[in-house]
Amino acid sequence: MVPAEVPDAEAEPDGLEDRLRRFVTIWSRAIFPATATSLTRPEFEQHLLPLARSLRDALHDRIFDATPAHGVGAALVGAHCTDPDALARSLGVVDAYLVLYCGEAADPAGELAADELRARCARLQATFAAGFAQALRERTLAEQEAIARSALAARGAAEDALHATEARFRAVFEGAAIGIGIADLDGRVLEVNDTLTRMFGGLEHHVRSRNVSEWVHPDDAPQVWGMYKELIRGERDNFRTEKPFFRNDGTVLWTNLTVSLLRDVDGVPQYQLALLEDTTERRLLTLRLRYEATHDALTGLPNRTLFFERLEKALAPARETPKDAAKGVAKDGVKDEANSGTKEAGPASAPRPAARFGLCYLDLDGFKAINDSLGHSAGDRMLVEVADRLQSCATAPGEMVARLGGDEFVALTTGPDTQREVGELAARILGALATPISLDGREFTVRGSIGIVEGKAGESTAAEVLRSADITMYRAKSAGGNRFEHADAEADARAITRHGLTTSLPTALERGEFFIEYQPLVHLADGTVHGAEALVRWSHPTHGVLGPDRFIPLAEHTGLIVPLGRWVLEQSVLQARAWQEELAAGTFAGPVRINVNLSPAQLHHPGLVADTVEVLERIGLPPGSLCLEVTESALIGADEDLLKPLRQLAEMGVDIALDDFGTGYSNLANLRRLPVSVLKLDRSFTQGMQQHPADPVDLKIVEGIVSLAHGLELGVTVEGVETGAQAEHLRRLGCDTAQGWYYARPGPPEMLHTLSMADAV
Repeated sequence: MVPAEVPDAEAEPDGLEDRLRRFVTIWSRAIFPATATSLTRPEFEQHLLPLARSLRDALHDRIFDATPAHGVGAALVGAHCTDPDALARSLGVVDAYLVLYCGEAADPAGELAADELRARCARLQATFAAGFAQALRERTLAEQEAIARSALAARGAAEDALHATEARFRAVFEGAAIGIGIADLDGRVLEVNDTLTRMFGGLEHHVRSRNVSEWVHPDDAPQVWGMYKELIRGERDNFRTEKPFFRNDGTVLWTNLTVSLLRDVDGVPQYQLALLEDTTERRLLTLRLRYEATHDALTGLPNRTLFFERLEKALAPARETPKDAAKGVAKDGVKDEANSGTKEAGPASAPRPAARFGLCYLDLDGFKAINDSLGHSAGDRMLVEVADRLQSCATAPGEMVARLGGDEFVALTTGPDTQREVGELAARILGALATPISLDGREFTVRGSIGIVEGKAGESTAAEVLRSADITMYRAKSAGGNRFEHADAEADARAITRHGLTTSLPTALERGEFFIEYQPLVHLADGTVHGAEALVRWSHPTHGVLGPDRFIPLAEHTGLIVPLGRWVLEQSVLQARAWQEELAAGTFAGPVRINVNLSPAQLHHPGLVADTVEVLERIGLPPGSLCLEVTESALIGADEDLLKPLRQLAEMGVDIALDDFGTGYSNLANLRRLPVSVLKLDRSFTQGMQQHPADPVDLKIVEGIVSLAHGLELGVTVEGVETGAQAEHLRRLGCDTAQGWYYARPGPPEMLHTLSMADAV
């Protein structure tokens, strides 16, 4: 290894030692996870410091010599950095950072050109790798030699042991901790050791006088005696199995039994040798651990693990009869190990006709409030009481109740008539929960929402069934709770699609999957293009182009609406600026204004004003060319804190439009305090104008709104205009601008270019 002497930092030029140590820190971070050293991270860095200094000095030697790098590579192997990844990472660090931290800064006179430093660095890397490889090879050869010596010594010991086989066999037979017995081929027990005698109760004559064939137990696996007959016929040399025996007092002894056939020198069978390991206590412990692993510690109900086992069994196309299934499952829902997987399969029974399943997925309504108000101890007592009530509801054959966790429970029923039974089971559960539960002197009524999935076995996986039940349960909860709903494939598909869109939203913006379409705003007086509304779309790789109604609510729920809204604002302002430049050049007749929608979540974001100002100033669009649309419902009951950013934007010259006006049931007097300059009338008020004659009530309503708006010096925009007659009515009523399919559907900015030039002509 390279000596680890660390010279005084004062001997180094000012700052060089710090740069060297930063290089060492980067090196340590890269290779420390791949080392097998006992050093701590700081100690490992101290070990790397002289190695790094050696590389730096070699880099700047007047007469270049890469030999020190050979020692550095060997020293790395000596420090137990033998993983090939350590070499690759070290070379990467040297290549990327040695010249950066130890190059020009260590050569203030500039004697070495940058190309020369990089060339030297490359040679140092090659020598470094050669030293590492040589040291690793020498280390490997040394280890192989040590293994060969150990193997030779082991072979000699085995040969010595072979000569003492008989003596050692006797010692093993007498002193073994497992039971050993020898019998002839007729099954007569000839010899047993003391351990086997004690295992059977301590009376040797009760063991010696027996015949092997007498040790039959009802829980014997049928193949045990088949294998035994094959052994005494010489068709197999040994077999191993788990076998129970009756002791002299009637208790059961469980053993791991190994029976071997002993042959003479000519290979003729002579004796049978039995080795018995007492596993009674281990078996009882295993069963206990199995119970604890498959049952909920709080309620004693089967847990998620056992429930999935039972559900997967219910969903599989079963060939066993219900009677056979009952034999393998204990009353507590734990499969009896003594009767499972050990008996020979008899003739295959016919498939059960129309095997079906029914699943109730229960979630308690408002349980969190119990925990928060009374504490988790009271919540646990409530869960125990709920579990007892649920268990009393599922007592029929083929029914079970389990706790998945928290306040989520499931009830499973199987059989040919689950279409009826699962609904009855859900009704019983809700009925059992209806009785109030007393906690700390207070009574609480428990409510629950249940999602039901029912169907034929073999058509779905356990995960699919539970997912459908979970989705259905939340549908019941959203419908008010304290009810059950049946699974609906179409509703499941919609929920899964929503979940998929939600999870893919965060990366969709990074992948550039969003784009903007523009719908023109037209002056009703002369039909010219006044502006355009920016409408965001999502080009989803699976679902195609999605409108904002499919993903904006999801973006608001996930918080992505803020970065998405900022992106829409920036792209829209860029487009408006491009239109203005074309207008100045005479190649475009409008629009010069852009309308951008703001969601309620964006209104609450503290950076709304700063982001808007930054975008306008950076792109160079006058504030008066931007109109921000806010829905009326978002401003109902808005306090001054919410209105403050809108006021600031309005004072800058940005127009604020009150979108969907007339749908929020707001007080018209509030219009005086809102910083809006445009009312966007909801399309519901103008649909009656599409018919002939026009609905007089709609005409009066729109006329009144227009009069009110103009009296408050507000412009009026109407959306959803689809016919010429509708547009003419709105023009006569004094509406200022309109948008809708009558003029143009939303499209690319080039489409508005065509419309505006047509207006100009």
